[in-house]
Amino acid sequence: MYHINFNNPIHVHFIGIGGISMSGLAHILRDKNFTISGSDTSHSALTDELAAAGCSIIYSQTADNITDDIDLVVYTAAIHDDNPELAAARAANIPAITRAELLGQIMSNYKTAVNIAGTHGKTTTTSMLTQILLTADSDPTISVGGILDSIGGNIRVGQSDIFVTEACEYTNSFLSFNPTMNIILNVKKDHLDFFKDIDDIRHSFKLFTEKLPDNGTLIINTDIDNYEYFYQDKCCEVITVGSNPKKSMYSACDIAYDDFGCCSYTLLIEETPSVRISLSVPGLHNVYNSLAAVAAAKKLGISLENIVSGLSDFHGTERRFEKKGMFHGVTVIDDYAHHPDEITATLSSAKHYPNKNIWCVFQPHTYSRTKALLKEFAAALSQADKIVLADIYAARETDTLGISSLDLKNEIEKLGKECFYPGSFEEIEKFLLKNCINGDLLITMGAGNIYQIGEALIRQ
Repeated sequence: MYHINFNNPIHVHFIGIGGISMSGLAHILRDKNFTISGSDTSHSALTDELAAAGCSIIYSQTADNITDDIDLVVYTAAIHDDNPELAAARAANIPAITRAELLGQIMSNYKTAVNIAGTHGKTTTTSMLTQILLTADSDPTISVGGILDSIGGNIRVGQSDIFVTEACEYTNSFLSFNPTMNIILNVKKDHLDFFKDIDDIRHSFKLFTEKLPDNGTLIINTDIDNYEYFYQDKCCEVITVGSNPKKSMYSACDIAYDDFGCCSYTLLIEETPSVRISLSVPGLHNVYNSLAAVAAAKKLGISLENIVSGLSDFHGTERRFEKKGMFHGVTVIDDYAHHPDEITATLSSAKHYPNKNIWCVFQPHTYSRTKALLKEFAAALSQADKIVLADIYAARETDTLGISSLDLKNEIEKLGKECFYPGSFEEIEKFLLKNCINGDLLITMGAGNIYQIGEALIRQ
């Protein structure tokens, strides 16, 4: 594999530069005086920011984009061997590495590299830790999979020796990383278009732990089944967090909700009450996300005072229970939830938010996930008062596997819940305008483009 010399800037070309992670890595290299070019299929706020920073962006993917002055090509897991740019680079003997391999090389330049992993909660926990580090003036470099107002986007280039990033298990990409601290929030069944089963997923997370050096640190949630499995063969330091104070170094008690579903709690450190923490993001699940951020911050030498202040100042990231606005007295929330556990957490949070009825407008994400977790999706969505389905968002997939949103509708109705499947986005908007009433809470939910429905309603 090609290795970058960060003291010798070169010309790097990104295939799919507009992705949330790819754009962040491009910014990091640009800040280090690398020449950056890249391609994508359409304009976005992220590509516009890169262009403003001096990167050359091409809105097509053709072999002609691979010029003689390119020294290295970076591509994502979504780019296949038949991609014309990747094929042209290989034909010209230009080195090519994956996004994950580049990220692993970047973090090798930092004394402290914090990798935050889990089936869900990565973006929120990364953002919580970011806010704490900013409050403590730690000047970290951050790569987060969402838009965070406090850093003005998805990337922050700092001057300290701390690097914090999300670590995604899909295609085993996090096994290309070089961490000094790993956080495992949860390990659940997902990405079954790549993994064989839950045991395969657990094995991947175990290999992720084995990437730590012996003097590294693992922070792990004790609510994970047989959590000791992940570090039983490692000599690294292990710090535990979770709901059971007897198993967890960091836990919570006296949890209370405010009028908008945000929790406050007493932090327990080795079963001893410590400070009172008040969160500004809703949901019980965020208590446990915050415990992981607390544990990491404490290990990094951050004071409890800065931890409490940082968590209070964190108001969420884009598409994580994000209030978008209102129409006809209906509050519109948008949420990225696309796994049954995430849906359960989001709808549980919504019950503590002012509402007459909770409407969930859900867009399933990928055929493989929908088929593998069909019954789990139905059970999770049934927590809403009213359920509306959009067509499945294909994302990286083309094979329908014989599954559609109609199958999900049928499963939901088997549970005795009424479910609506109007068809197009336009038909869904008309249906909601006719049926939502003043005081209802409408949540657009999914990892695709379902947020467009809420935005269209707000413009009414």
